[in-house]
Amino acid sequence: MITLNDYLYSGDTIFRILQKYTTDLRKDAKKHRNEIDMMHCNFLVQIRELLEHNDFLTAQSRKITEFYKYMAKEYPYLAFTFKGRIKSLIRAEQKFNSYVVEYIYHYYEEHGTYPSASQLKTRLSCFRDLIAYRIVICMPKCHYNSEEERTEAELKCLYEIANVLPDFLEERGFTAEPAHGVQESISPLMDESVRPYYRDYISHHSEDQYQSLHITFYDNSSRSYMEVQLRTKTMDDVAEIGAANHLGYEKKQEKERSKRDAISEGKNRYFDEAYEGEYPAEAPFTISELEEIYPTASGKSKQDEAYKEAAMQATYELQHGRRGYQALLKHILNVSVTDLKRNYANLKVDFDLWKGESDAQPYIPQMVQDMKDGGYAHIDQGALVVDVKEETDTKEIPPCMILKSNGATLYNTTDLATIVERRRLFDPDEIIYVVDKRQSLYFEQVFRCARKTKIIGEDVKLEFVGFGTMNGKDGKPFKTRDGGVLRLEKLLEDVNEQVLDKMKDRDMDKDMIDDAAAKISLAAIKYGDLSNQASKDYIFDVDRFTSFEGNTGPYILYTIVRTKSLLAKVKAQNITVDEKSAIEPADSKSETDVMLALTKWSETVNAAFEEHAPHKICQFVYELSDTFNKFYHENKIVTNENEKQRDSYIKLSALVGKVLETAIDLLGLEAPERM
Repeated sequence: MITLNDYLYSGDTIFRILQKYTTDLRKDAKKHRNEIDMMHCNFLVQIRELLEHNDFLTAQSRKITEFYKYMAKEYPYLAFTFKGRIKSLIRAEQKFNSYVVEYIYHYYEEHGTYPSASQLKTRLSCFRDLIAYRIVICMPKCHYNSEEERTEAELKCLYEIANVLPDFLEERGFTAEPAHGVQESISPLMDESVRPYYRDYISHHSEDQYQSLHITFYDNSSRSYMEVQLRTKTMDDVAEIGAANHLGYEKKQEKERSKRDAISEGKNRYFDEAYEGEYPAEAPFTISELEEIYPTASGKSKQDEAYKEAAMQATYELQHGRRGYQALLKHILNVSVTDLKRNYANLKVDFDLWKGESDAQPYIPQMVQDMKDGGYAHIDQGALVVDVKEETDTKEIPPCMILKSNGATLYNTTDLATIVERRRLFDPDEIIYVVDKRQSLYFEQVFRCARKTKIIGEDVKLEFVGFGTMNGKDGKPFKTRDGGVLRLEKLLEDVNEQVLDKMKDRDMDKDMIDDAAAKISLAAIKYGDLSNQASKDYIFDVDRFTSFEGNTGPYILYTIVRTKSLLAKVKAQNITVDEKSAIEPADSKSETDVMLALTKWSETVNAAFEEHAPHKICQFVYELSDTFNKFYHENKIVTNENEKQRDSYIKLSALVGKVLETAIDLLGLEAPERM
């Protein structure tokens, strides 16, 4: 086992020690495919870069000093100090190892198995205090009648400073990192807006009496993390020379490290080829962890050739039936599909059939053999490919790869096998692929390959419908504040809160408001997406999409609710309209516009169906809503003294409401009774 101690007493400089230690550790990690040691190497690289390229610290410290000046101005009677440090190599190494041991121990105690590499990586991601700054404050005793009064004033001041710090530094190029609920503050002195970012060791008392506020920032200039600690002088004394000092802290960690002896040796059962028992029914990861695993693994495979080779080999073994990998795949599918179904349910969307790549696997062997026997596939640089380029092509169309050189399948293979499956199970007339528009070349290859190899006949239409991306106001793909992918439930939650805020003064009971807000929020999101041409990128502007004016979902629902309210007044006033009577010819431009808009309904539905273009229905409902609202404002309807005209107006309004509700039903939306 390679350890830092093997290099510390070599007589080399710290940079040489780190270089040799990291190189040897990485080489050993690749040889044994040790994910933890690979993480360890990346961690050591961070330290080396901090030590070698520390020019940024000058600029970083200067920005921190600006907060010093701010405090001096705002709190002239307050005594305070600013301290900064880079964690020592030995201390960082100890902390890294203790994190690993502690997490594995507790995980094994709870689950009876070992955590995955991704779970460990998530645990180690909280190691972000290689650079740290400390703000220590102290109120002069002469200003207060008692020590208790002074302590109370210090605490209030400390939280005031903590409330200001995130925005102050964000204006200077730093981004506050969420604490993900760790030691979340329960102090009423901390503002709700900053509470998610602090780890509050003051409101949560510990056995060693340690007290401090911790917050992590990402320095966008240097692309590094730093931690800021805020304490009173009393708290600092306890942490430095009192019960919570580093000596006691390290003794506690040493006790934790000794627990490793309690963990029995062995492999994670999913990766142990000798394991013959049953695998757990519960997945060893959550959907949130899966969302991190894939992009992390994908990014790492592009940088680390050894990692990429190991991943390709694992994929090959999965496809050829390795038990542990198959069990993990089953977990992945169950967790993913469960989450997908929940998200689709939130969107009021359901499917008759759920199929995965694994469902196509049984069709692959025969499909590949048919390609070989038919003379369609040939070997090119070890891989099995089908040439799909045509003489009329004006751009390069690469061959369609069926099998890699090691015999592993690809997306091409499973997509082609899926066509085989669909042809046999459903005998379709048309297959439509709704996928990211950036995949157009890929599907051109697949479609051509399917035709050329006779997987599908010319009588079956294969169509690619590419969609664009939903972007933020900066024109880049929509993300959370901390740069992650925004989950649907969080988006729905945020939009719902904004809608509820707009409806807080409505004369409606709580249940009715909640029901209306849920339907309006869904309309804002879905209509905002569907109203744009599918292939085009668009800006998702929450403020615009939740507006009750303009071409938005809430505006359309408001129009429908208006027709419902109008018809409710008709009923309340006991007005009887002859159902057999015809709608009278228009006698104004606004009425003519409504009637002309209605005539486009059938044409619109047909066009939307034929062109796979739901935005055409959105265009229609907006035009109809807009013309009806003008007609509504310009004419007396229920109070019209001309009964014949009144009844005609009522019937026209009812027809508008019916058509609009039918239209939004096609879009997967529903209007509330009131707004």
